[in-house]
Amino acid sequence: MAEALNSVLSQSYNHIQLIVVDNASSDNTLALIENKKTTSTDFTLIRNSFNKGICAAFNQGLALAKGKYIIDLSGDDVLLPERIEKQVQAFELLANDYAVVFSNARYIDQNGEKLNFHYQVDENGKAVESVPSGDVYKNVLEKYFICTPTMIMRTEILHLMGGYDESLKFEDFDFWVRSSVQFKYFYQDEILTYKRKTPGSLGTQVYKKGSGILASYYTVCNKAYDLNRDQEEFDLLAARIRTFIRKCFYAQEFELAIEFKKLLNYIENPGWETQTIILLCYLRIPVNVIYRIYIRLQNFFTGRKDLTLKTVTV
Repeated sequence: MAEALNSVLSQSYNHIQLIVVDNASSDNTLALIENKKTTSTDFTLIRNSFNKGICAAFNQGLALAKGKYIIDLSGDDVLLPERIEKQVQAFELLANDYAVVFSNARYIDQNGEKLNFHYQVDENGKAVESVPSGDVYKNVLEKYFICTPTMIMRTEILHLMGGYDESLKFEDFDFWVRSSVQFKYFYQDEILTYKRKTPGSLGTQVYKKGSGILASYYTVCNKAYDLNRDQEEFDLLAARIRTFIRKCFYAQEFELAIEFKKLLNYIENPGWETQTIILLCYLRIPVNVIYRIYIRLQNFFTGRKDLTLKTVTV
């Protein structure tokens, strides 16, 4: 938390309103935040008596936000010193139909050691792959490709959308679906953020039975179904639903897998592979423990590989 706050207070851009929501933390976070208050920054602290969830907490901050643009920053992540200045400059050159500017990021571990990049880079620090920009709705349906903490968003569009959906366990996929179907995104090809990999992150809880994360994905997929504009988008959504059905099976969220399959039926014939997974769900095969061990081993070896990647220093 201290590193995240310092990264905001050290920005080259001066016109910053900092809103910190303490979502009923149980450690020394509140005392740390109090120590970081400064008279040189518009600093607001919201103290919640219970954890309202990340979406509700963000909406509390959104209600008080006065700026033209807004960043949703986790207490684990770090902004590089010119991040806000560069992203505001990029936004000011874009038309009003752009809702988001996002960039590349470098991952760090719990100790701040640098790992891999979100998009692998060349010797000049530029992404070696083509990153979607403009109308990215189809890309959002297809796969996860945006590093969430790199985003800066147009505040008025968040208000237009009614903020984050507080019924969900996470914010990004739902926000991407609802905003990108109407507005454009701009990719800024720079490393402007360090995203910290932590053992207890939401991404690690997908395969934990009863976490509510897969149920939230189901809700968002239903929204996407209603928003889709052409057959290609339905095909992309169908492929994504198949992925969630497999995840439900591995998480032993068997009933939810069946609900996903019902949604898939509205788009296309599920096919024998998906039908086989659904049959295994009806049989309630206990695969969760084995699969979570597999994921831990995969993350361990991937982490070791990340440390050996040839990358530039930022």
